[in-house]
Amino acid sequence: MERLCCFNSTYSKFVGVRASYGSGKGRSNHGSVKYGFNLVKGKANHPMEDFHVAKFIETKGHEIGLFAIYDGHLGDSVPAYLQKHLFSNILKEEEFWTDPHRSISKAYESTDEAILSHTPDLGRGGSTAVTAVIINGRKLWIANVGDSRGVLSKRGQAIQMTVDHEPNTERGSIENRGGFVSNMPGVIAILGLDENMR
Repeated sequence: MERLCCFNSTYSKFVGVRASYGSGKGRSNHGSVKYGFNLVKGKANHPMEDFHVAKFIETKGHEIGLFAIYDGHLGDSVPAYLQKHLFSNILKEEEFWTDPHRSISKAYESTDEAILSHTPDLGRGGSTAVTAVIINGRKLWIANVGDSRGVLSKRGQAIQMTVDHEPNTERGSIENRGGFVSNMPGVIAILGLDENMR
C-alpha cells in the first residue's frame, strides 16, 4: 500500500490544506440541485479541525455531486485524510455504477481500515463523517459515521437523512475496532442539500 498522507497535525501546513470555516452554497451545472454547508467552531480551546467537500464533477458522461463534512476530534490529520481520499475510494470501487450503496459502504470500511492501520502515526485523533453522492441530479446516496448529520430540504421542508451514531451507546463497538470515546466539547457539523423535485 502506498504511504498514506496526513498523519500528523502539521500535514495541513505543508500541503496547503486548511480546516474549513464558514459557509457556502452553490448549484449543479444543470441547476436541478442546490447545496449549502455551514461549519461553526465549537467552544473547545483548540483550532478548527473540520474539513468539507462541496463540488460537482463530470466523469464517464455523468455529473456527480460530492458533499461531505468531516468533523475532526483531537487533531486535523484524520479529517484531512478523509477529505483527500474518501471520495476517490468511493469512485474507484468497481461496483460504483451498478451498486453505489455497496461501493460507498466498502469505501467507508476500507478507508477506516487504512486509518486504523496507521494509528501510531495518527495519535489519538479521529473524525466523524457525513457524505452525500448525487448522480445526474436524480439519485442520492447519503452515509455517515458518528454524529455528523445529513439533511435534505424538499420544497422547504427539512428531512433528516441520517441517524446519528452516539458514541456512548456504541462504545463497545468503537473500542473493539481500536477507537476510543471521550466527552469533550467540540464542533457541530451539519450538511444540507436542497434537491428540487420535478
